[in-house]
Amino acid sequence: MAGPAEKLLAYPERVPKQQPRPEPLDPPMVPFALAGMAAWAIAGLVLLLLRDRLVASGHENWLWISLAGFLWGFPGLAVMMRHDANRRRRRAAG
Repeated sequence: MAGPAEKLLAYPERVPKQQPRPEPLDPPMVPFALAGMAAWAIAGLVLLLLRDRLVASGHENWLWISLAGFLWGFPGLAVMMRHDANRRRRRAAG
């Protein structure tokens, strides 16, 4: 029977070799920004259809919140366009 010291020496041989780390994901981001803007626009249109009910229940600000979300999508889209341009430049250089 092997002693404790022999078991410790045999341990590294039983540990599997480490796999190389996978490259991090770097997908294009413009489609995500456009999808977010589309989601806010659709939510706003649905809320516009339900405007009378929203006003009656005191939730008319939801319509303004959806408009703000859609409008904030434009600066986000600009940032993502710049990110994707830098991403293409990085990939071309590397």
